[in-house]
Amino acid sequence: MHVKKGDFVMVISGKDAGKKGKIIDVILKKGRVIVEKANLIKRHTKPSQSMPQGGIVSKEAPMASSNVMLYCQECNSVTRASFKVTEDGKTRVCKKCGVNLPDKH
Repeated sequence: MHVKKGDFVMVISGKDAGKKGKIIDVILKKGRVIVEKANLIKRHTKPSQSMPQGGIVSKEAPMASSNVMLYCQECNSVTRASFKVTEDGKTRVCKKCGVNLPDKH
């Protein structure tokens, strides 16, 4: 998978093309990602003890990982990641500007 949980990405295709957000979750087996505030769906919920009124709830749905691309906030553009080997290990680097991409979630 070319993206990780916590990466800042831009949706490049589909109904939400152009939206930016952080990756909330990665589903490796299905090759899907969940991006915050993108691909929102309406969920009709029954009344329960935690939500006595019930109602319609908006939530993010998974989308194919091929529909998102890493977004570098330093050069303000979508980019691919290359790897730079240092004595500390491998780090991901923006292909366009050379800045290290964050690896921590």
